[in-house]
Amino acid sequence: MTTTLAPPPPPSPVAPGATVVPAENLGALARRHGLTVSGARPPLGTYVRQLWSRRSFIAAFATARLTAQYSQARLGQLWQLMTPLLNAAVYYLVFGVLMNARHGVPDYVPFLITGVFVWAFTAETVMSGTRAISGNLGLVRALHFPRASLPLSLALQKFQQLLLSLAALILILLCCGQRPAPSWLLAVPALLFQALFSTGLALVTARLAARTPDIAQLMPFVLRTWMYASGAMWSIQTLARGGRFPEAVVLALQCNPAALSIDLMRFALIDSHGAAQLPPHAWALAAGWGVVVFTGGFLWFWQAEETYGRG
Repeated sequence: MTTTLAPPPPPSPVAPGATVVPAENLGALARRHGLTVSGARPPLGTYVRQLWSRRSFIAAFATARLTAQYSQARLGQLWQLMTPLLNAAVYYLVFGVLMNARHGVPDYVPFLITGVFVWAFTAETVMSGTRAISGNLGLVRALHFPRASLPLSLALQKFQQLLLSLAALILILLCCGQRPAPSWLLAVPALLFQALFSTGLALVTARLAARTPDIAQLMPFVLRTWMYASGAMWSIQTLARGGRFPEAVVLALQCNPAALSIDLMRFALIDSHGAAQLPPHAWALAAGWGVVVFTGGFLWFWQAEETYGRG
């Protein structure tokens, strides 16, 4: 049997006068004319400048999300205050009454309310990061902008929500006999360190959830466990005085960044929560957690810039 080989395909016709550019020179030609790869990760300095130029969008997006969050609810924005208050009431019943966590803790109601409000900000900010990319895929795929704008705007939304909740917190503190004092000004740096830390974690979870959406389902269990280890409803100092746990365990609990934020806010706002209730070097540790986690989270998110919304 004779095998007949098919003739090679004819060359593509070239228009008269057209210049044929070898494939290996196309990249150099594109660079020479200022063309770049679509969606490529810009250098870090350029990326930061792009984010700064879009600061108005970040603020407007955060405010719009905050306004629309409870737009369908009959009570509207009152839920911004009622949600943490209802959580605090439940925790007071379970921990303060049934488990007697209030024993040995002076001013337990302000102690509990402050812990719940502060913890809610961290938990909700971290959880919002899991939805930053997956919840805005249409925006990510349609427009070119720094993707870090999304987790940053969601973190800003939660911070705005915290500021609204602080009005209720201050009212409760006044009703419980706490009086405004110069120490209340210390709440400002305490919130700043907590905001840096929480935003950095939101950037980390945003990248993780963009690649593995199941992170959003796992995160509530991680956050609930972290809440119980942060002393939001009970006193780590009381646990330390009890001697039931090794000193290393108590020290790890005290250096927990969420516990540090809660302790510093209690120190600033509650008279009975003095310096003796703070772990050693609390301010330095809180500042270190905030700067390191925010910087590391931002860099880690930026390194995967070109992958968001792909696939």
